[in-house]
Order: sequence, then C-alpha cells, then structure tokens
Amino acid sequence: MKLYGHPMSTCTRKVLTTLAENQTEAQFEMVDLFKGAHKAPAYLAHQPFGQVPALEDDGFQIYESRAICRYIDGKSKGAVTPGDAKSRAVMEQWISIETSNFTPSVMKFIYHHIFNNAQSQETLDAATAQLEKVLDVMDKQLASQPFLAGSAFSLADICFMPYIEYAMKTPAATLFTSRPHVAKWWSTVSARPSWQKAIGANN
Repeated sequence: MKLYGHPMSTCTRKVLTTLAENQTEAQFEMVDLFKGAHKAPAYLAHQPFGQVPALEDDGFQIYESRAICRYIDGKSKGAVTPGDAKSRAVMEQWISIETSNFTPSVMKFIYHHIFNNAQSQETLDAATAQLEKVLDVMDKQLASQPFLAGSAFSLADICFMPYIEYAMKTPAATLFTSRPHVAKWWSTVSARPSWQKAIGANN
C-alpha cells in the first residue's frame, strides 16, 4: 500500500490518522505541493484533479481522502467505523456536515491566516456566521456523547480534525473554545496517539 500526499495537507492527515488507528502501514510518497508536483503528469496518473492524497494498493488506485479513509478502514480492522447501522448513519451524517457545511467556511480562515491567501472581510464574516451555526449544532451533539457518532471515536471525528488543527492557530479559535462541549471533544481527540503521529508530533 502506497500513500501519495504531503504531511501538511489536511486531507493527507485524515488518511494518516485512519492508518494509525487501524495499525496499518503504508509507504509514504511525498508529493511536493510547493514545487507543483501534484500537477505533474506522473502524479496526475494517480489523481487526475491534481490534489492530494491518492492511494495505491496492489494495483488498485483511489483518490479523495474520505473515500480513501473508508477503504482503509473497511479493509483493515474497521477501527473507526461503528458496528451498528444507526451509529454508522450518524457518522455519515457528520461527514456530510463536515464536507458541505463546515470545511468551506473554516478554510476561509485557514487560507487567510495560515496560507497567506487573503480573503475579504465580507468573506470572513460570512464564514464566521456559518461556523457559528455548525458549531452550535456540534456542541449540542457532544453535550450527551463523547464523540460525533456516539460513544466511539470514528471517521466523523477524523474528518473534522485537520481543519480544526489549523483553525486553532487563527482568530477563529475562539469559536471553538467558547463552546464547552466542542472544546472538551477537541482536547480529547487531539491527544490521541494516531493524531499526534499524523501531525508529526511523534516523529
């Protein structure tokens, strides 16, 4: 199994965390985003949209981080997918929320404050309003359970984590810390050995 990605990439970090949770090893192939390697023909053969990550497993190729995570977990121990249908449905619900309602807004802060891709104040204000809405729903969900899909850590949690890691280094951090259940959840999940390994803290 070979993973093509970049260690600073949010989507690569989702996959690295899923691999670690399943105690599954993959050869890591660095794709240097800063040198445009993700747009080179050799890499486009693995990921036609020129994004990271991509996975190759015994001739099978797949891209898009959430699909890769599901594949790894399904093939391995299933460590981060609930065993019952209701919890799996809740997990998928929160992955959809992350994809559609959360990530487009939180990335505005990450672009502006981390990657020096300036966003207008109007854009940041709209992103703030959307994040507040999502985090209010998230805080309510986490008031009665430790993780997004229920009692166990899952892919739903993993999918949010890379964006929050960066967001906590921006003014948007207060949106997370001001919601007690979200803050407690983040403190718990960000201390997991799998996540620490994914962000390079254990290297």
